[in-house]
Amino acid sequence: MTYAIRAEGLVRRFGATTALAGVDLAVPTGTVFGLLGPNGAGKTTAVRVLATLLAADEGHATVGGYDVRRDAHRVRQLIGLTGQYASVDENLTGTENLLLIGRLLGFSRGDARARARQLLADFQLTDAGERAAKTYSGGMRRRLDLAASLVGRPQVLFLDEPTTGLDPRSRNELWDIVRTLVTDGVTVLLTTQYLEEADQLAGEIAVVDHGRVIAQGTPEELKARTGGQVLTVRPADAADLPTVLAVTAEVTGATPEVAQSTVSVPVNDPDVLPAVVRRLDAAEIAVAELALRGASLDEVFLHLTGHRTDTDTPADLEGVPA
Repeated sequence: MTYAIRAEGLVRRFGATTALAGVDLAVPTGTVFGLLGPNGAGKTTAVRVLATLLAADEGHATVGGYDVRRDAHRVRQLIGLTGQYASVDENLTGTENLLLIGRLLGFSRGDARARARQLLADFQLTDAGERAAKTYSGGMRRRLDLAASLVGRPQVLFLDEPTTGLDPRSRNELWDIVRTLVTDGVTVLLTTQYLEEADQLAGEIAVVDHGRVIAQGTPEELKARTGGQVLTVRPADAADLPTVLAVTAEVTGATPEVAQSTVSVPVNDPDVLPAVVRRLDAAEIAVAELALRGASLDEVFLHLTGHRTDTDTPADLEGVPA
């Protein structure tokens, strides 16, 4: 197996705070590799080191076989980067943004225009190509931003929380684009705090918390680490929620959680499902949802770290300058 990205012992400090505390990564060529973690976990700092925008204080890394410190220029020729927020020039048209990047990369005027036309078509932006980017919707801007990162036909693409702020439809469109890129042989390093996104796209995931990789594997392998299953119950009448909580806690012997009027509780014995059904029926409580399922990535993260991915951390270093 070949690896597009390798990192060993990456450490990066900002003053007295350590953003990366010894990160090891090995990203197979032609795959989507997910870095999953909350704000401030160190995901963006890791991307900036690998993309040669920051120097690590300790450790070393290679991208495409080139050392990110010694061969930074060669690395930059191989990569594309899309950050958390669209970086296109809003006063230029979509076509002008792509032309500008093509010319900066050394394309001839004709080649730059041909590449811009191709990317606008690939990202369904042809009709908007002559409009200023400031007139684009959020989803269109993200597609243009991703198109801009692909002008130079990168072998490795860093996507740093690319769907932040997008509506579900725009997010799904971007996911389809990422899948197509990987089919074409591009290696994608995806950072995200959206568990569904990591589950949908990544063949392998590294869970990052407080600057360390605390677990790594396929989504299925990580889910298996939690053990057992999860029972979910949503009463038809929200007023019955306290009773549902009491019943599930008593039958399972575990502490349930509540989210959007749905009770979730881990179980190790599938026989608890009929037991809960009998108790709820005896209490004359109607349910709108009742299921026994495998663990989600959200529950994996909670199991590994003690908090969910959307939990704010006190030292959010994602935007800290070098």
